[in-house]
Amino acid sequence: MNALLDDTIVALSSSPGPGARAIVRLSGTAACAIGDRVFTAVPADARGRLISGHLHLSGVRAPLPADRYLFAAPHSYTGQDCIELHTVSSSPLIELLIADLLKAGARSAQPGEFTLRAFLAGKKDLTRAEAVLAVIDAGTDADLKAALAQLAGGVARPLDTLRDDLLNLLADIEAGLDFVDEDIEFVGKSDQLLRIATGLAQLTNLKRQLDDRTVSDRPIRIVLAGPPNAGKSSLFNALSTNGPGAIISPIAGTTRDYLTAVLDLAGIRVELIDTAGIRETTDTIERASQALGQMQSERAEIVVWCVPSDEPDAMRPPLHLFDALIVYTKSDLAFREGELSASTTTPGGLQDLRDALTAKVQSLSRPALAPSQSRCRHHVDAAIDSLRRAHAHVLYDDPQELIALELRKALDQLGEMVGAIYTNDLLDRIFSRFCIGK
Repeated sequence: MNALLDDTIVALSSSPGPGARAIVRLSGTAACAIGDRVFTAVPADARGRLISGHLHLSGVRAPLPADRYLFAAPHSYTGQDCIELHTVSSSPLIELLIADLLKAGARSAQPGEFTLRAFLAGKKDLTRAEAVLAVIDAGTDADLKAALAQLAGGVARPLDTLRDDLLNLLADIEAGLDFVDEDIEFVGKSDQLLRIATGLAQLTNLKRQLDDRTVSDRPIRIVLAGPPNAGKSSLFNALSTNGPGAIISPIAGTTRDYLTAVLDLAGIRVELIDTAGIRETTDTIERASQALGQMQSERAEIVVWCVPSDEPDAMRPPLHLFDALIVYTKSDLAFREGELSASTTTPGGLQDLRDALTAKVQSLSRPALAPSQSRCRHHVDAAIDSLRRAHAHVLYDDPQELIALELRKALDQLGEMVGAIYTNDLLDRIFSRFCIGK
C-alpha cells in the first residue's frame, strides 16, 4: 500500500444507504482546514470537540444540519488531526459532501488506510489492527467476542512481557560474549534454561489459545421458525438425513416441543432445530413451547423463517429476527417467482434452500479472525522452534553464539507478529482486506 501519509484522506465510515446518521471521516494535517470549507459552526465562534452547525454543499441551496467532531493529533485514532462530519444518511447528499471535500484538497482513502495510519503511528500493533477488521466481519457472537478480546490486547499484551524477557536474556548473553576473555558470568546455565523454558511455556499457552479460538466443537445452529402449519416440520424431516422425526399434521400447533437433528452441509456439522409455531394463544403449554422456540432462535446462527406460499400474508418475522432467511414453503401449491422457495413434495424442491443454507454455513464456519490467527500461529510456531533449539544449545553447552542466534530468530518472529518488524507486502496483504472508511 503506497499511501502518502501526509495526505488528508476522506471516506464514509458508517454504513451506506438511508438512515438517521452518516459519518464522513477525514484524517491528515489539513483535515480541519478542508472540513471548514464545507462546514459552518453555529454560532460562528463555537469551539470545542463537538460543534453543531451546517454543511453547504454544491448545488444545494438549503444548508444541511450537521455536527463536527474534532480529534486532535496525537490523541486520535490515526495519530493525526481527525474530524468526523455527522449528518443525515442520504446517499445523494453524502456523495455530494465527499465530492466537495475532494475538491477542497482531500483524497479518497484506500481500503483500511485509517487503521493503517493508526498502526504506523503506534496506536495499534498489528494484531489489534487485524482485530478491527474481525470485529467488522464477525458473523457470530463467538467471533465478535474473540475479535474484541484480541482488540483489547489479548494476544499482544502477553507478548510485550515475553519480548522484554527474551531481549534482556539476549543482552546478558551478548554482554558475556563481549567480555569472553574476562572472568565475568553475566547469566549462568541454570538461569538461561529457566528463562528460555518460561518463554516456551508462555508461547505454548498462547498457541493453545489461538487454536481454541479457531476451532469449535459446537455445530452451527439452524432454527426453523414461523407461524403454525407453515411446513416447518415437513422441511425438518426432508432436510434431516436421519429419517422422519417430527409429527406432521394439517392441524396448526402440532409441534409442542423443539426437535433437533445433526446434518452435514458441505462437510460442516450443522444442528437443525424445528420449533413450535408462533401465534397468539392462551394455551399455557403452547406458550411454553413458543418460549422454548424463541430461546432456540436467539441462540441460533441462522434462523429460517417459513412462510406458506399459499398464504403470503402470513406472520412476518418479529423484530429480533430481522436478519432471518425467509423461505416460502409449499411452493408446489403457489410458486413465487424471485423468492427463495421450497417444496417437500416435488423433485428438487429443496435444492435452492440447501444451496442458500450451505452458503450461509460456509461463511460462518470460517472465523473472522482466521487470517490473523493463521498468521500469528505461523510466527508462534517458528518462535517455539527457535527457543527449543536455544534450550538444547544451553543444555549441551554449545557455544553462546548459537544460543544468541536462536534468541534473535525468536524475537524476530514475535516482532513480525505484532508489527515491530514488517514489510510493505505484509501491510498490503493485511489492510487491503479492509473496507474503505476503516
